[in-house]
Amino acid sequence: MPELVRLYIRQCLIGFGIAFVFVALLLGLNVANLRHLVFNVPGGWLAGVMLVMFNGIVFAGVQFGIAIMGMAEPRKGGGGNAAQRVIDFVTVPVHVKIPSDEERRVAGPQRP
Repeated sequence: MPELVRLYIRQCLIGFGIAFVFVALLLGLNVANLRHLVFNVPGGWLAGVMLVMFNGIVFAGVQFGIAIMGMAEPRKGGGGNAAQRVIDFVTVPVHVKIPSDEERRVAGPQRP
C-alpha cells in the first residue's frame, strides 16, 4: 500500500478516535442534555451515531491536514517570520483613482 494511503488511514483512525472521546465527554458531562436524548429517547442511539460520525469526519480531516502540513520542507534562507511579511505587505500604500460622480456621468457606462 502506498505510504500516503497508509498515512491517510492512520490519521483518519486517530481523528475518529478523538471524535469518539469527544462525544463520550459530551455525553458524560451531559452537555445540552444530550445524554438524555441519546439514552432515553426512542431512536436516540441514531443521534449518538451521527455525533460520532460527523465529528469523526471533521476531526479526521483536521488531523490529516495537520499531518500533511507538518511534512512541508522548511523554507530556504529563513527570512524572518511570516506574520511580519504579511504586515509589511498589507501596510504598503497604493494610490487608487476613484472617479467622481461628474466624471462617471461624462464617461458613460463602462464595459468590462
